[in-house]
Amino acid sequence: MNSSATIEDPATDEARTVSSGAASCATLRLLSYNVQVGISTSRPHHYITRSWKHLLPHPQRLTNLDRIAETISQYDIVGVQELDAGSLRSGFLNLTDYLATRAGFPFWHHQVNRRIGNIAQNSHGLLSRAVPHDVQEYRLPGLIPGRGAIVARYGDPDNPLAVFLLHLALSPRARQSQLDFLADLIREHRHVVLMGDFNCQPHSREMARLFRTTDLCEPESVLHTFPSWKPDKHIDHILITPSLRVVSAQVLQDAWSDHLPIAMEIGLPDGMVVTPSVPGRPWGSEGERGHGSG
Repeated sequence: MNSSATIEDPATDEARTVSSGAASCATLRLLSYNVQVGISTSRPHHYITRSWKHLLPHPQRLTNLDRIAETISQYDIVGVQELDAGSLRSGFLNLTDYLATRAGFPFWHHQVNRRIGNIAQNSHGLLSRAVPHDVQEYRLPGLIPGRGAIVARYGDPDNPLAVFLLHLALSPRARQSQLDFLADLIREHRHVVLMGDFNCQPHSREMARLFRTTDLCEPESVLHTFPSWKPDKHIDHILITPSLRVVSAQVLQDAWSDHLPIAMEIGLPDGMVVTPSVPGRPWGSEGERGHGSG
């Protein structure tokens, strides 16, 4: 007799399953999005004319983040790169918390990777409808500090679903060092999702080495995410191990940043359950909706 796992769909309060041969399995909707601190960039010259927005507050930022919140609200687990943990440029708002509140996520966690006084606190964040039983942060190696990874573990603590969120360096040598570091962590788990802004394409040397040294599967198709106004580079990725299954993968045409968001629905192994928290009930290690450290 075949067993099946289910996950409640927050939008319908119904169980959502997908057929896989004779059995059915639960699915999770994943999204990764580099939001460039809420700055809309639709032409190359905007990097110059709008560069001041990386340092100073502006009212359009929250309007843009509200649009992003609407996009990400349709997903179960979301990784967001290039946020701010609460500084001058963000009006001293924690943007991970802001997006979680606007999009209705009961859990969030952020990692501060680089501080520039009170002007900027560069961070990335994980937003989730299910509460992970464990979250860890790692500093990634590199000559220039300021890159990190978040690992959230869901389900059975002895055989968890491990979701990695990262934002890699611009230098190929630094990226290789960072992926080698992450490969050691990935090999400790059977069920892995690795997502974020990798700053490199699937055919790059460092990605080829990652696929050789871990069980992560190469992307089934090319999904161009950058630049948002004329995408021709696949540098944002959602990668999974063979125990998980790609149901669908796509790039969304929501150009609220210089990147486009990448989305994937995955099938979980038979019997694995990732349970959403009670809608509307806040959760956090400090009595809040989420938490983070830096």
